[in-house]
Amino acid sequence: MDLSPADLVALMQSATPHAVLDLRERAAYERGHIFRTTSLPRRLLEFRLPVLVTAAATPIVLVDDDGRLAALAAPTLAALGYRDVRTLAGGLAAWRAAGLPTVQGINVPSKVFGERALHQAKTPQISAPELAARIARGVEMVIVDSRTFEEYARGCVPGAISVPGGELVLRIGDLVSRPDTPIVVHCGGRTRSYIGAESLRRMRLPNPIVALENGTMGWDLAGLTLERGATRRAPAPSARSRAAASLVAKRVASEDGITFTTAAELEALIERRSHDNVAVLDVRTSEEYAGAHVAGAVWAPGGQAVQATDEYVAVRAAAIVLVCDGFVRSVMTTSWLKRMGLPNVSVLAGGLPAWKEAGGAVATGHPAVEPHGGQRALSSVPSVGPGRLDGATTLSVDTSDVYARGHVPGAVWVCRSRLEWRIAEIVPSRAASIVTTCTDGWQSRLAAATLHGLGYTGARVLEGGTRAWQEAGLPVETGATKLLDEADDVVLKPYDKGRAAMEAYLRWEEQLDEDGQSPHALK
Repeated sequence: MDLSPADLVALMQSATPHAVLDLRERAAYERGHIFRTTSLPRRLLEFRLPVLVTAAATPIVLVDDDGRLAALAAPTLAALGYRDVRTLAGGLAAWRAAGLPTVQGINVPSKVFGERALHQAKTPQISAPELAARIARGVEMVIVDSRTFEEYARGCVPGAISVPGGELVLRIGDLVSRPDTPIVVHCGGRTRSYIGAESLRRMRLPNPIVALENGTMGWDLAGLTLERGATRRAPAPSARSRAAASLVAKRVASEDGITFTTAAELEALIERRSHDNVAVLDVRTSEEYAGAHVAGAVWAPGGQAVQATDEYVAVRAAAIVLVCDGFVRSVMTTSWLKRMGLPNVSVLAGGLPAWKEAGGAVATGHPAVEPHGGQRALSSVPSVGPGRLDGATTLSVDTSDVYARGHVPGAVWVCRSRLEWRIAEIVPSRAASIVTTCTDGWQSRLAAATLHGLGYTGARVLEGGTRAWQEAGLPVETGATKLLDEADDVVLKPYDKGRAAMEAYLRWEEQLDEDGQSPHALK
């Protein structure tokens, strides 16, 4: 079913639960997309869509540049069981021709919210030069980096401690021993600094709390040197810190009217996931999640759940239940999500311990990234063991950055989202021998199945992927040696692009309005 741009506007403004999926690669999405659409590249549909949209009857609208990618994707959605799949007729070209706006960037709704929160709360800020001067004078401070640990390790303000945003309220009590010690919160840019600082300000601590203006990008642009490879983390929260955080969370829950869902109610929601959209988000640390979590819950650490909400929630009307080890982190994250306008978000009462006590199903580890559905068809795809390529054309469908880090020697790269469009140029003969590869064998198995569907009878998959190849002691080739498609599947961070990109990004973010518009173009 095709929708006109006006039809799509009406659907997105309605109360009807729906999802609008942009099928293009992330760099194309960053350059321009419809506000409040979810980035879900076509190559990830089998892996992520069943978690993002659990109810098979949900209206799903597919968006791309011109409708061609949507036509390739529609059969996949039908095979996954979705019954109401629609397409924006003419894609973004038709949307723009109708005079409708697009926005730039990634996670734009969260960044819009962050800027609004900054101005409404009047979050105190400190400039990079002023903070550097205080550090040089030896002023006692606690500096916390509210990003992921991986981002922190790449470059942080000297002396900062890694405390991801969702952990701040729970752990700050063990980092600050004096009521007059200033606390400085920073991230890479703006959003997580302000959200983190405001979370701490809600604790009503006596300590001065400020956000570092423009984060590590502001630090870098001021000519200051970041610390690389830092490993400092906040300790496990003490009983004292937990008690203080619990009092804050109880007050926030009361002030914000936060809803609690019992274990029995969550069980009932999960049982109806195929009829009603349900998202169960575990907001604890990676290690805690891996130790045990509600079966089917998605790991969404609290700070990231706020920073990148559109990556976890595709149906805004979905029932969203947050889980932690009690209620502190779930309540604080829920408070932010409610303020962002999500209408049906709640906290699992008693957290994971209550779920276990009620006999709820529990899983461990981080789920393997495997495609949903179609395993029988995929199992019939012919395979070849490591080292047995026999002169075949080796085709890598990893992301382009993973390909560059290491691939089977001689392999060419193509984006799986566009495989049908590119393959005839790469391998003209449908009788040719082709071996598809990727890191673990799943994307490449899907690619081989696609090739068989196109009549490439000699297509096989490298069993176990590049990982099995390396485990067999075979060499890999590094570098972007043979990119035969546009490498638009990876979005570089502004600080990876240089000074001009950082300056453009900060101007763009600072001027975002409620509709995701900014007078400044990203570079």
